[in-house]
Amino acid sequence: MMFHVKRQDDTTPDPPADERAPEAPEAAGRLFGANLDRAIRYADMLAGPGVRRGMVGPREVGRLWERHLLNCGVVAELIAENAIVHDVGSGGGLPGIPLALVRPDLRITLVEPLLRRTTFLDEVVDELGLDNVRVLRGRAEEVRGRTWADVVTARAVAPLAKLAGWGLPLLASGGEMLALKGDSAADELLESEADLRKLGAVSWAVAHAGAGIVDPLTTVVRVRIGTVAPRESKAAKARRTAKPARRRPVK
Repeated sequence: MMFHVKRQDDTTPDPPADERAPEAPEAAGRLFGANLDRAIRYADMLAGPGVRRGMVGPREVGRLWERHLLNCGVVAELIAENAIVHDVGSGGGLPGIPLALVRPDLRITLVEPLLRRTTFLDEVVDELGLDNVRVLRGRAEEVRGRTWADVVTARAVAPLAKLAGWGLPLLASGGEMLALKGDSAADELLESEADLRKLGAVSWAVAHAGAGIVDPLTTVVRVRIGTVAPRESKAAKARRTAKPARRRPVK
């Protein structure tokens, strides 16, 4: 897939010095490869407009690379080629945007209910020329039935049981939810097992990603579902449940 790159040294003006992200670490070049310029521009957008508009806190600017872009981008190693990915509660685009930069083969939908955030995400997608990303405004419950995914990702959205209730119904048969979590991931997973079973999960585990890129490694809870029954369209359901029309008596 070919991309039109808006480079900082030609078509994109340099952001003010106080709105730039820290210099990209060497690991960023290894992770983002040919899309490093885009990753740098995204980091600057988070450090400037992203802070002003509440996408990230001002204290996060100094650790945008290690804690955010790299931490999210390494999750790409857990995703199969050409997968359809829904990033639920995408916020400022994490982990969806880094995943799109690392893996142009993925088709990613950023699902976010708040208008100010989807406006920012639209600007990022347009600025970076990300042809493999679309922005969808709405809650996960509202998206259900409109589009299906091979993978659902989420970061810092909700406790695992609640997140599974939002994310697992968006998956096609055999799909997987990847939830970025912290040190308490194993305990949270243990507490959520009963809820996961009710939602159709067939396997779950804690995984780690990013060896040689991030330290500590990114912790991910992986939850896979089984076979999903064929979904009935709204039109078909309406026809099936409609009451038969009353016949007028023949005179």
